[in-house]
Amino acid sequence: MSNKVGSGFGNFYRRVSGKILDIVAKPEVLGVIPAKLQFLSDANNNTPALNASSHDGSGEQSATTAIQKNASTRPICYVLFENSKSNALLVDSEARRRQLIAPFDPIEGPYFAEQSSVLYLKSGNEGSPFHSPSDSQSARLMRFVDVLNQHPDADVELVPINILWGRAPDKEDSMFKLLFADSWATPSALKQSVNIAIHGRQTFLEFHEPISLRSLIAETSAEIENTGAISNRITQHLCDYLTRQREAVLGPDQSDRRIMVDTIIASKAVSEAIDREIARGNKLPNDVRLEARALLDEIASDYTHSAVRFFEQLLQRLWTQLYDGVEVHHFQGVRNIADEYELVYAPSHRSHIDYLLMSYVIYKRGMVVPFIAAGDNLNLPGVGSLLRRGGAFFIRRSFKGSPLYVAVFKEYLHSILVRNHPIEYFIEGGRSRTGRLLPPKTGMLAMTIHSHMRASGKPIAFIPTYFGYERLMEGGTYVGEMSGKAKESESVWGLIKAARKIERIFGKVHVSFGEPVFLDQVLRAHGADKIKVTDNNEPLGHEARMVVEDVAESIMRNINRAAVLNPVTLLSLVLLATPKHALDEETCIKQLDTYRSLAQAAPYDERVEITTLSGREIVAYGLKLKLIKRVNHLLGDMIAIDDGQGVLLTYFRNNILHLFIMPSLIASLVQHNGRISREEIGNVVKTLYPFLQAELFLKWDINALEDLIDQQLEALIAAELVLDDGSNTLYSPQPNSESYNQLSVLAAPVQQSLERYFMTVTLLVQQGSGRITSKQVEDLSHLLGQRLGVLYEFNSPEFFDKALFRSFVAALAELKYITILEGLIHFDHRLINMAEDARLVLNAETLNALQHMTNVSEEEVQTAIAGLAKKNVRRPRAKK
Repeated sequence: MSNKVGSGFGNFYRRVSGKILDIVAKPEVLGVIPAKLQFLSDANNNTPALNASSHDGSGEQSATTAIQKNASTRPICYVLFENSKSNALLVDSEARRRQLIAPFDPIEGPYFAEQSSVLYLKSGNEGSPFHSPSDSQSARLMRFVDVLNQHPDADVELVPINILWGRAPDKEDSMFKLLFADSWATPSALKQSVNIAIHGRQTFLEFHEPISLRSLIAETSAEIENTGAISNRITQHLCDYLTRQREAVLGPDQSDRRIMVDTIIASKAVSEAIDREIARGNKLPNDVRLEARALLDEIASDYTHSAVRFFEQLLQRLWTQLYDGVEVHHFQGVRNIADEYELVYAPSHRSHIDYLLMSYVIYKRGMVVPFIAAGDNLNLPGVGSLLRRGGAFFIRRSFKGSPLYVAVFKEYLHSILVRNHPIEYFIEGGRSRTGRLLPPKTGMLAMTIHSHMRASGKPIAFIPTYFGYERLMEGGTYVGEMSGKAKESESVWGLIKAARKIERIFGKVHVSFGEPVFLDQVLRAHGADKIKVTDNNEPLGHEARMVVEDVAESIMRNINRAAVLNPVTLLSLVLLATPKHALDEETCIKQLDTYRSLAQAAPYDERVEITTLSGREIVAYGLKLKLIKRVNHLLGDMIAIDDGQGVLLTYFRNNILHLFIMPSLIASLVQHNGRISREEIGNVVKTLYPFLQAELFLKWDINALEDLIDQQLEALIAAELVLDDGSNTLYSPQPNSESYNQLSVLAAPVQQSLERYFMTVTLLVQQGSGRITSKQVEDLSHLLGQRLGVLYEFNSPEFFDKALFRSFVAALAELKYITILEGLIHFDHRLINMAEDARLVLNAETLNALQHMTNVSEEEVQTAIAGLAKKNVRRPRAKK
């Protein structure tokens, strides 16, 4: 009788307290509800009428109670870190709202008889509303262990839960609220009451994947047999698990900045660098130490929770005004590994908005903001200090001539990594001006790997991230730079000018997280997992350098694997493939639908996101963003690129060019030759693929090309863009047919890459073996591209991008088409044959134009090189 009275009173207490808590607390659930709990929710919705014993004491039927009772050998039990009535009530209320098993539902069955379904890791008498905290081990856990030891078919699913009242970064205008924001300290009863009152609307709740108690027992029982000892070990395991999950949200406990500075200055690496600086100069020891401190102040972040909260409020308003929406893809994968790995975010770099957007996305999804490596060009008056408080640390563009700076920076980066705070840096180094990924700059990456080899803590996971914009704030600047103008330096005035554009329409922005690159796996693959670095100045060995290159390439490819095919990129791809950048409206709509169908029929990667808009809706969207225009005509309206947008749209086309480069190459071969065998297609693709792969960071291994070609051909045949006569010969549709026109548009995107390759190869062949350097090839190809743009309307910015020519020359050397001896390029008949084979992919008119342009005399070469040298000498003074 007394048990019933106690149970009834407990239910009354829960209902009243829960209703009060519901008024002040509105939790936000982070991540996704585990599938197993969702399954129970579905079972709840389909549960038939229950008997009277399934009532919860309030007169209302509890379906979740019945499910828990029926799950007699595998009940659900929630795990909370601290004994907290408010936390348990919060979870109970949210679970019932989502029709899940609730913490205050009893566990009943042949093996279990528990008053509630909650387990406190620091608790005494669970189940009673009036239990008091105790340092003793959990009695409920011990009972569970005893039952499982006696009954081999029994098990308990433990569901760890993290609850944060306010999370540490809270409103910047209230120091009182910051005092009571959730942090690493366990709150007192008074502080918890204030937490609820202040942060009830800023509460975060996360359900983690269920953990089998039997599996935990199996891990410990081999070493110990005593129930109490097993329970202690399991409690410690669960505490560690929840601590790691909490760290993913709050970040590691931050030490005082002054202590951090003193620790770095006193470190062995920096002390030795100071001694070397004293020995090689006439400086006093104290002056050098002050210089080291000044360098650290120049570099170090001054991360504060209030500043992060300020940015969150500011950016939320900015995105609302600037964009139609921020779409985030595949973030759950990052959350799933955040507790086990040190996260290094490695995004593409399209815009100054990137780093603000990245931090905002991460913070809004309940994880700690990373420390961000920012170029010292952004350390502007006023702006730099604010960015520093938001997590930015600053890095010079060049480390040359300052060994003390190198030592201080390396030690600072090492201090971040050993504290397991996430970091972020742009692996391309700078912003891409063409929309393609730039070749990776591996300096920060090498220092990260060096630090891990020196003192490995958590294993490192690099998180490739793709940014996909539909309009760019820097668009006008990029157009000028892509046309050959010098890069504009960052300044306060530049930021003010950019801010004036906020009233314009910028469409949506996409942030897509790619497949992580796990450093430990790459280390093992190169036999470098046992290598230890003992000194900050110790260079990386051959195996470690190979690891750096491998990780860099993997990051770049995984960024492209997470691409987003949005309406603007599709429009750019279609309209830029036409001679006049215009199409009949209905033809344009069909072409857009064809591209979408091909992307779905032969997907580049499972992570690629494809717009759900139809071709007609895409056209309407492009008109809304004022990127295209409709030209009215009595015989049918036409769609054209809006005035002045052509060069800019090449940027967006290049964001997703890699998704269509293989079907474009195959389409080009079929369209250009009329009839061609599968064998010839395979041979040409295998020859050209390494260069396209180096340029676009394509994901396929060359050994997988045969299957890839078959897959792409089947998709093209199904779309009736390529015809198959059944005898391994493929041919194009009839000229002037709709299918032929679509094939021609699809064939166009790869042409500019092929034209650049042929231009460089022809230049080498005409100059002769052993007569020109790599740098001269890059410079001359760049100049020829500018000239072609004027004379022959090769108006794509790719012809002005030296990085692309540099990448092509490097690929030629890697594939042994050329060798570089004493700085000069040498080659044989293989390169000459490649030039002759260009007839298979380029038409006669293009070949003649390129051959004519590249036929320059030795005198013209020397004059051009001398002119470039003078220009490069003058440019630094002009920038100042």
